[in-house]
Amino acid sequence: MPSLAEGCRFQEQRRGFSLAIWYIAIGTFVLIISVLPFQIRLLRSMNLIQPIRAELPLDQQLKKGTPLMGGTVFLLGMLVSVLMMATHISYYLVVVFAAFSVIGFLDDLKNAVDKNPAGISGWTKMVLQFVVAFMSLYYLYQHSWIDFSIPLSKTYTVYLGSVGFSVVALLLIVGSTNAINFTDGLDGLLSSVAISNYLFFFVIAHNFSVQLFCLIMVACLVGFLIFNAYPAKLIMGDTGSLAISGSIVMLAVMEKVEILVPILFVIYFAEILSVIIQVAYFKQTGKRIFRMSPIHYHFGLKYGWNEKRVVASFTLVSWVSMIACLGYYHFFLQTA
Repeated sequence: MPSLAEGCRFQEQRRGFSLAIWYIAIGTFVLIISVLPFQIRLLRSMNLIQPIRAELPLDQQLKKGTPLMGGTVFLLGMLVSVLMMATHISYYLVVVFAAFSVIGFLDDLKNAVDKNPAGISGWTKMVLQFVVAFMSLYYLYQHSWIDFSIPLSKTYTVYLGSVGFSVVALLLIVGSTNAINFTDGLDGLLSSVAISNYLFFFVIAHNFSVQLFCLIMVACLVGFLIFNAYPAKLIMGDTGSLAISGSIVMLAVMEKVEILVPILFVIYFAEILSVIIQVAYFKQTGKRIFRMSPIHYHFGLKYGWNEKRVVASFTLVSWVSMIACLGYYHFFLQTA
């Protein structure tokens, strides 16, 4: 049994480490807001700008020419994470983040070069996402960071076996990744919603590397939001949105809170479900349920909401869902 002195030293080290995390996050925020003005000028000079789909509303057409690939700045934050917390988990999270970012970068690059919002084919992106997701899960299992079960409460766990869990996890990762990607359609929307997601994992994580990663991403997103809020001077593109989505979903798997994903990701699922429902209903009837999908466009076209109101409303819902998930985790999932 550790002595009282040893226990006090451990608590002091823990407090010191926690304080260091906040200092690193603040430093990351300063770094991001210092670099972004130069990045905006660089992207504009390279003519790496956002093409706009012709069917989008007029207010979205006005965004044509906004610099794209702003999400590349998040890799600076990831570099800070590696330098400050050189552990297997921090390396893993940064590699997952970078791998999904590369997929998005390929899509953004084709968009910008071709001046066509189509980007790389949907099937290509899907295959690449499945490959990254499978390799990520395999690495987690090899290092005993996950098992083949999904906890529903403190006392009840569903064991799926290797095949069952792999199928569920892969569908969860790729499906959620694409749902989150759909959310990146309005100025500041994904940045605002994702902050609450990373804060959730920061609160529940027991590993300092995971906490540092999450807090650095919050710092990156807050800094980015200064330039990405309406009217956006910079668009993160798939380079950022896929990296955010891939890392957030992997955090859910690592922390064994898969059961909370539908609530925590309620905005993302509403976005992708609106697209699925719209397409299916139109094919069957030739009519539309929503004025336009994803659903964030519907509120502007149907009810006249401006972009700021839509983003604020969706952000509020995401924070409420995050608080609900914290409550469920505390009372029904947390075991220590």
